[in-house]
Amino acid sequence: MSILSRTATATLFAATVAAAGLVAGGAHAADNEKCYGVAKAGQNDCQTASSSCAGTSTMDGQKDAWLFLPAGTCEKLVGGSLTSSEG
Repeated sequence: MSILSRTATATLFAATVAAAGLVAGGAHAADNEKCYGVAKAGQNDCQTASSSCAGTSTMDGQKDAWLFLPAGTCEKLVGGSLTSSEG
């Protein structure tokens, strides 16, 4: 196999692996949902109405703080909601 053929094969392989990662990443995101009101203080996944980034919620169960959880889990949790009740 020539160097050119090996390079082309390696490039095709890398592109295939990258494309598979994109598909898997999309499926992963679709299998999760934002769950509000269940994060412990300082354990939220992203910003809230009153804080600017992940890990900055100030109290357990803060109604505008959320976590990504597997789809269908949130509404089974006490205090869990698919929508923010604040902000």
